[in-house]
Amino acid sequence: MIKNSNIVITGASSGIGLAMLRMLAAPENGNRIIAASRSIAKLTGFGENVILFPCDLSGREGTDALFEKAEAEFEKIDILMCNAGAPYYERYDYADWERIEKIFRLNTFSCMYSYSKYLAHLNGREGRLVYTISAMGEMALPGYALYASTKFAMKGFQQAIRIESPKNLKLTCIYPVSTKTNFFEVGGAGHKVDKPFPVQTAEEVAKAAIRGAEKGKKQVYPCPVYLPSRFLMNALPPVRSLYLKSQHKKLLRFLERKNAAGEGKN
Repeated sequence: MIKNSNIVITGASSGIGLAMLRMLAAPENGNRIIAASRSIAKLTGFGENVILFPCDLSGREGTDALFEKAEAEFEKIDILMCNAGAPYYERYDYADWERIEKIFRLNTFSCMYSYSKYLAHLNGREGRLVYTISAMGEMALPGYALYASTKFAMKGFQQAIRIESPKNLKLTCIYPVSTKTNFFEVGGAGHKVDKPFPVQTAEEVAKAAIRGAEKGKKQVYPCPVYLPSRFLMNALPPVRSLYLKSQHKKLLRFLERKNAAGEGKN
């Protein structure tokens, strides 16, 4: 477990971010944490070692404000965990520039911008940046065209900066599969979403992420069946096709439920 460190966690109010916060904030670990989220109302019961900070990371102003807060509280940010993100679950068949921009601003632009901010903050000192990317940053699924695009962008970004970045900044990237959080309810705008297989808990992902960051791993795949499955799908394209068809059927069922509720086809 990571101990006696100054940590910033984004997206800390739910899901994987909240699970990481709970583990890292245990008093025996001696960590000081800034827990950032758009809404912090549900973040209760933490001690004085956790500083709650409300901010909207989908814009430059919110990201700048988070770094200003962290630099006011900490002499150095030892670990920056960029975990904030949100999905859409839909059929992408519309023209809406603002909607596209919105998801990229949070899932991609803020993470890229935070890298530069963190690099400047460290100023040659050692630090670790942790990105929660997604298994969908390696294989897109029907219904997640825009979400997967934001994660593919982060996959490419981390590949390049891993080569470019100075030795003092270490990078750990997490690739969770479907996770039992409110992620899918958010993406489905309140409608039931059949989660892609396989599924794991936020606690499992958080534990793997923390362990991977502590050990200095470059890539972390929390689900033990993901890498074998990826190999199988790459080696046997028909298996991949069958899996994607099953996910497309889930999308069609979701759209039928939305249509039945009178909310349109998207």
